[in-house]
Amino acid sequence: MKALVYRGKRTVGVENVPDARIESPTDVLVRVTTTNICGSDLHMYEGRTNVEKGKVLGHENLGQVLEVGSAVVRIKPGDWVCLPFNIACGFCRNCERGLTGFCLTVNPGFAGGAYGYASMGPYPGGQAELLRVPFGDFNCLRLPPDAAERQKDYVMLADIWPAGYHATELAHVRPGESVAVFGAGPVGLMAAYSAALKGASTVYVVDHQSDRLRLAEAVGAVPVDPGQADPVEQLLMATGGNGVDKACECVGWQAHDPAGNEQPALALNNAVQAVRATGEIGVVGDFVPDDPAPHDELAAHGQVAFDIGTFYQKGLSMGSGQCNVKAYNRYLRDLIAAGVAEPGFLVSHELPLDDAASAYRHFDERDTGWTKVVLHP
Repeated sequence: MKALVYRGKRTVGVENVPDARIESPTDVLVRVTTTNICGSDLHMYEGRTNVEKGKVLGHENLGQVLEVGSAVVRIKPGDWVCLPFNIACGFCRNCERGLTGFCLTVNPGFAGGAYGYASMGPYPGGQAELLRVPFGDFNCLRLPPDAAERQKDYVMLADIWPAGYHATELAHVRPGESVAVFGAGPVGLMAAYSAALKGASTVYVVDHQSDRLRLAEAVGAVPVDPGQADPVEQLLMATGGNGVDKACECVGWQAHDPAGNEQPALALNNAVQAVRATGEIGVVGDFVPDDPAPHDELAAHGQVAFDIGTFYQKGLSMGSGQCNVKAYNRYLRDLIAAGVAEPGFLVSHELPLDDAASAYRHFDERDTGWTKVVLHP
């Protein structure tokens, strides 16, 4: 089968690799029809992780079931399914509590597994023609009859929309509250979209890329450009000096200032400064325990200079961690099916798998208009 393979820093390519196949009675084999390039894929692409050469990438996957293992009872050949990027067993201590992003079974010695990602287990990704889905009955989200026609919307359920929604859940966003989202990448835009769906009174989105701010404005958010003035000052001025009720940090340790200088704690500390006293912050931007190409010595060991003094003085609360996709994906699927939500608005490019290497390059360089890339194997 054809698959997108990591070859080294900023080098990927489509190669012929062994076909994915049923390996366990609980497996499901999916013909991948739509798969996204995620912002976190760029961490590997840029050489900022320990991903091994030859790894098939891709953790945002949708397709049609070709074959099921002998122990699979719910999923059938022909079903259209979307796969959470988390691979989970469904029966460990964390999975039983709904914390499927931290499964204790699928990646021994590490809490959590995923397709095609560094340190997240031996599982090949889905930027390929075929994908093996472990524990298929548990991990496959069956899609409605309109799935084939609305793949651009439904594929967002694999990661990007649940991740943005997760940020609002970690911050406990409630109707009528003001929310600042730091980062207008795909996750940040989905966080803003989710906050609006939850009834936030005002959603501000902070980013220095004008094309992404235009998308934020298109979904009803107020754009905040750090290139125009200090974003914290802009948010304080907009809220009468009080600060926003809630904030979502959707950038992570590769945060940059408008001049392009990497500052790992920038978005996190801006959130601390911008939230009102006793407010809450949800952190879904990636932070890693080690960085092979660090900005500074702290970042090399997964640490940042966090503004703990202000955080403590203001009595803030913060939730963090990767999204437990299965906690949300059924509900979000039904919003799509009912016509309430169309998260596919985020997609800027739909391309064949053969164009993946070029797409990675454009997305990594943040070229204007390259906001979310969907590949079709």
